[in-house]
Amino acid sequence: MNTRFAVATHILIILQAQQGVPASSELIASSVNTNPSLIRRLMSQLAKAGLTTSQMGTGGGALLARPGEEITLLDVYQSVDDESSLFGIHADPNPACPIGRHIPPVFKAHMQATERALLAELARTTIASMAAEVAMNENNLRADATETA
Repeated sequence: MNTRFAVATHILIILQAQQGVPASSELIASSVNTNPSLIRRLMSQLAKAGLTTSQMGTGGGALLARPGEEITLLDVYQSVDDESSLFGIHADPNPACPIGRHIPPVFKAHMQATERALLAELARTTIASMAAEVAMNENNLRADATETA
């Protein structure tokens, strides 16, 4: 698995936290700690999926295309996923082997069940709820720092 899904989620949480103020790819890239060109490529995929939009001109940048409460992690995953399945199945095991000839259907059945559970969980989690968790963690960190100072 690559990190596109995690980075795309990070981008959308930034946009949620911006509360309608456009964010530049440079601002987003500084938070993600990556190159703005990678951010722009992912932003293109997110826009194509209808998750983000762009505001042109001075002070322009990226915005959520709809409220964060309406964007699930499943939406994000589907916008950046190039694979049809999370788990690849070894295509050419040895058919003369008693394990090799039976492992593909057994493995596939278990991985399909796992994938269904994962996708269901992604569908239950919104960008807004994750942004709220991030904000809560930051507030807790600040409160702890204040108490120890």
